Amino acid sequence: MAPWMGVDPVVAAAAVMLLGLLAYAVLAGADFGGGIWDLLSRGPRRREQQMAIARAMGPVWEANHVWLIFVIVILFNVFPTAYRALGIAFFGLFHLVLVGIVLRGAAFAFRAAAPADSPHWLLWSRVFGGASAVTPFLLGLAAAAISGGGIRLYPDGAVQVDPALTWFSPVSLLMGLLTVAMCAYLAAVFLTVETGGALREDFRRRALWAGALLALLAAALLPLLPAAMPQLWQRFARPASAPLLLAGAGLAALSSAAVYARRYRTARVAAVAEVVVLLGGWAAGQWPYIIYPDVTFQAAAAPGPSIRFLLNTLPFGLLVLLPSLWLLFRIFKAETG
Repeated sequence: MAPWMGVDPVVAAAAVMLLGLLAYAVLAGADFGGGIWDLLSRGPRRREQQMAIARAMGPVWEANHVWLIFVIVILFNVFPTAYRALGIAFFGLFHLVLVGIVLRGAAFAFRAAAPADSPHWLLWSRVFGGASAVTPFLLGLAAAAISGGGIRLYPDGAVQVDPALTWFSPVSLLMGLLTVAMCAYLAAVFLTVETGGALREDFRRRALWAGALLALLAAALLPLLPAAMPQLWQRFARPASAPLLLAGAGLAALSSAAVYARRYRTARVAAVAEVVVLLGGWAAGQWPYIIYPDVTFQAAAAPGPSIRFLLNTLPFGLLVLLPSLWLLFRIFKAETG
């Protein structure tokens, strides 16, 4: 395939898709985590905690899903073979994720219109919090399924899914829980920046607990990788991967230490960097497979002209999208800050 600006167009498209995934993980992940803490709000300041979460999310909570749409559009246009295989393998899961996203947004809006602590308010609060927890868990299952070898694509086009390697394996369940913990940690760290006084201390304690849980889940997951995801483990076990692993561990320690020391803005930067390194490491270990072990990025790619057309038009779309998102956050965060 002819290069695009001196780069393999398949590699360029995969990199752009990864950037969209990183943006979704950080921004939507923090919003999912906000819903989780809304569900788990306790104590004498429970109502104040929920109001702080609602103010922090404000009217921009659904805007972050634009990055999920961004990733799906690239997958559909650039890697149609993988899109078809994942559409079949994840038919039920994708619909559950969609239901979770819609229910979460609808519940957040309906709750805002209900009288505080009324039966309707309590009902929609539970729906909002429950959907915020279940949806990232399902997304974690999807990531594990892509890497676990349980999705097979045969030469005749048939797609076969082994539930024992996708939905019910210990690694899949741990990755689902790890994703939930990551969202909860991000949200708690973000909320320490956006609140003050006793509320800030509440979210500080939640950030410390979520960080500890995240570390425990990661420690439980690592010993299972050699057997469950050998291709990922082989990449991580190489000496060349040591800086990436050290960076991830160092950022996790830095973020937790900054929360403990009440250096909240430093903690936020480190937490975002931790998520970027975590997902970047997963993507590096996954390469060159988009679905292990049968579908590589190169084999799933569309014809070269289609990829180059998307890459050439992408900057024009981003010129509209990025300033619009910046303006949206700028206006409403200024109003709620």
